[in-house]
Amino acid sequence: MNRKKKINETLKKKAKKANAKNNKSNKPRYISKAERAAQQAEEEAASTEQSSDISNK
Repeated sequence: MNRKKKINETLKKKAKKANAKNNKSNKPRYISKAERAAQQAEEEAASTEQSSDISNK
């Protein structure tokens, strides 16, 4: 009984790992605080450029 249980547990573990590799997570990729600040600065710079371009025309 104990041997069967161990074999089944190891097989289940392997199947679970294989299944986890095949299914990608729906969680968004982590973005660090510094990267978020840099992205926000780029967006602000782009928006100020667009507003200055519109006012020059």
